[in-house]
Amino acid sequence: MSPLNSLFKNAKLALTDAQTALDNLTGSAIDLTVPTVRLGVTGLARSGKTVFISALVHNLIAGGRLPLLDAAGTGRLARAYLQPQPDDNVPRFNYEQHVETLTKDRLWPESTHQISEFRLTIEYESATFLNRQLGGGKLHLDIVDYPGEWLLDLVLLRQDFRQFSEEALKRAKARPDLSEEFLSTLARYQDKLHDEFSEDIAKDLASTFTTYLSRCRDDENALSMLPPGRFLMPGDMKGTPALTFAPLNLGDTQVKPKAGTLLAIMERRYEAYRKHVVRPFFKNHFAKLDRQIVLVDALTAINAGPEALDDLSGALTEIMGAFRPGKASWLFSIVSRKIDRILFAATKADHLRREDHDHLELLLKQLVERAINRAEFSGASVETLALASVRATRQATVHHDGAETPALLGTPMPEETIGEMRFDGEEEAAIFPGDLPDDLGDLFSTEQNHDAPEDQTALKYVRFRPPKLERTAEGLTLSLPHIRLDSAMEFLLGDKLA
Repeated sequence: MSPLNSLFKNAKLALTDAQTALDNLTGSAIDLTVPTVRLGVTGLARSGKTVFISALVHNLIAGGRLPLLDAAGTGRLARAYLQPQPDDNVPRFNYEQHVETLTKDRLWPESTHQISEFRLTIEYESATFLNRQLGGGKLHLDIVDYPGEWLLDLVLLRQDFRQFSEEALKRAKARPDLSEEFLSTLARYQDKLHDEFSEDIAKDLASTFTTYLSRCRDDENALSMLPPGRFLMPGDMKGTPALTFAPLNLGDTQVKPKAGTLLAIMERRYEAYRKHVVRPFFKNHFAKLDRQIVLVDALTAINAGPEALDDLSGALTEIMGAFRPGKASWLFSIVSRKIDRILFAATKADHLRREDHDHLELLLKQLVERAINRAEFSGASVETLALASVRATRQATVHHDGAETPALLGTPMPEETIGEMRFDGEEEAAIFPGDLPDDLGDLFSTEQNHDAPEDQTALKYVRFRPPKLERTAEGLTLSLPHIRLDSAMEFLLGDKLA
């Protein structure tokens, strides 16, 4: 890069930082009247982002049982209600539809495919005598929901096209069972890289690359490191040149590609993706967050096997590296806002027996160990937790042949199977999902204990439908049940409601 180009690039970065600082200054002026916390909610596909947000807001508005949220447990929580979101150019989170889907249809709402936002205002009584004399407290909670796949794209800001290609092809070659079509397509066009650009070739490469990424994400594979994230969630960018490129096998050549060639155009489109997709997301949304929860579906990775777990660990480390963690101060947040509390939460704890919840949390700690160490070194407060945003099962005991067996009681989703048993989505069933091993390292091992009975070596977690909401003796419908949702709220918001 020439000195002039380097100077121009640094000037653009400085201008971007200045604009972000100005935006934060404006937001801080508004915060002087009513404090605002911007909470980012993310996670990879099917980790339960939509369910988490819907359950959190539903329980706050409906006065759900939240004993571990101090403001609620001590009776200081007055009320919570929705308000118009501050950003008119961001889609609103469809809370009402999602709650209806959960409570009336007893179905899980659609996954997050784009960024969305909405505002919840919480009124509370302060825990301190002095603040109580000054009147009731109020907090704006702005919830920003975005796909974790987009967060993984932030690593692309540190990679040029060559580095991106090398990393992507390394992962593809490690899974030839999933990438065979893409790799063969890439080989077929290898001698065309320096020929005149062909849109048909670019579409063929982009299409087979996207198919490969989609196969990686399937439940039976459950791989997580799949940038560029918009290839799987294109939205209104589908078919644009910025999403019509693929990694190329560049070999050892360092020659700058001739303008108009396939290589030159693919490299240009990669840079367009970084410029028009990744950077705006960072500037307009991610750089303005105060708190963050990262939801992790470890159970699907367990079902898929050791490779999926190892890949999930790498993805979580990359996600953590995308944050700018550190202790926030009022003055410092004006200039450069930083996320000062990060919660990693293993979802679907209700798919395990209660005795295994600690094992699930310990597994999550192992998955994010490198990431957590990085954040704590920077001063951010980081916690891990096993939760179920909506509890779909109940603990039960099955009596059979004079023996008692602990089990989960719930309604499996239609077409879920265990062995030759297929569920219809209507009848409840008592299911023993298997136990997490005492030595969690066994989950990362490709070696199986063939001497052990099959039901002791295989772990199989089925999906359950949302529960029927219980009613009180007076006929009132209770709020959505959960496991440790209030613990998550206390960590993320407790200090703001003190």
